[in-house]
Amino acid sequence: MKTISIAIDGPSGAGKSTLARSIAAKLEYLYVDTGAIYRTIGLYALEHGVDPKDEAAVTACLPDIQVGLEYGDDGLQHMLLNGRDVTKEIRLPDVSLYASAVSAHPPVRAFLLEMQRKLARENNVIMDGRDIGTVVLPDADVKVFLTASAPERARRRCLELEQRGTPQPFEKVLAEIEERDYNDSHRATAPLRQAEDAVLLDTTELDFAQSEAAMMKLIGERV
Repeated sequence: MKTISIAIDGPSGAGKSTLARSIAAKLEYLYVDTGAIYRTIGLYALEHGVDPKDEAAVTACLPDIQVGLEYGDDGLQHMLLNGRDVTKEIRLPDVSLYASAVSAHPPVRAFLLEMQRKLARENNVIMDGRDIGTVVLPDADVKVFLTASAPERARRRCLELEQRGTPQPFEKVLAEIEERDYNDSHRATAPLRQAEDAVLLDTTELDFAQSEAAMMKLIGERV
């Protein structure tokens, strides 16, 4: 039986994870947050004092890293690093830039590519990230490029951090988002870009309910 795959790409803070998780629950699809997978590698580098921009050093760590995914009763994707649940740790602000740096290395992307494709072969999935429609699942049934202005993404990120009890100044969050945008779109391997057959969805002026309705409409027209 053929599985259905939905690829959602876009910059940091565009709301990919929140939307994809909610829609996956409605459609009873498996939700795969690929950013969380790269964050897990980034967390390992951070905890072991490895320069995330040093490709040789990061590559040397890969044999010692076991990345696992679990889906609990809450339906959420839990990330495991060598058997340890690091779902909360990978959301710390410092991990974001580490994740962006390690994800630029071809050996890291190759290390994780088959894991992601295997999930799509075996399940109906909604997968979000930076290169899902262009590299990971180039034949996805639905491709969406989700975006919003940098200030709006920073505002949402600040609200999220505040709700988690780890508030950050708006200017700092905005600067980090702009830096990650640049890094993600200028890396040599699998840069962030809209796939030619992806639909652009800009949610700058949309609230969550409106964004979800727009996304569901796109999926319904194509699946």
